[in-house]
Amino acid sequence: MEAKLIGLGVDTFKIALMLALPGLLTGMFLGLAVSIFQATTQINEMTLSFIPKILGVVIVIILTMPWMLNSMIDFATNIFGMIPNFVE
Repeated sequence: MEAKLIGLGVDTFKIALMLALPGLLTGMFLGLAVSIFQATTQINEMTLSFIPKILGVVIVIILTMPWMLNSMIDFATNIFGMIPNFVE
């Protein structure tokens, strides 16, 4: 019983990481690109680093939304299917 619950916790963290990863990686790479651009041009405008990251993350989330939704539906279906295993 405890092993099943630990496995469920691990699966929950895995799905959360998989769903967060596209947005986080996009923000990280765009932030790196903007900071390199700012360092080379010596432009220190705060909105220059904020707006591209927000737009990039929103675009990536919109593009990956079907995959994210299917992943969450599959995970929820598996969780509901496992309920009889946890009720004793």
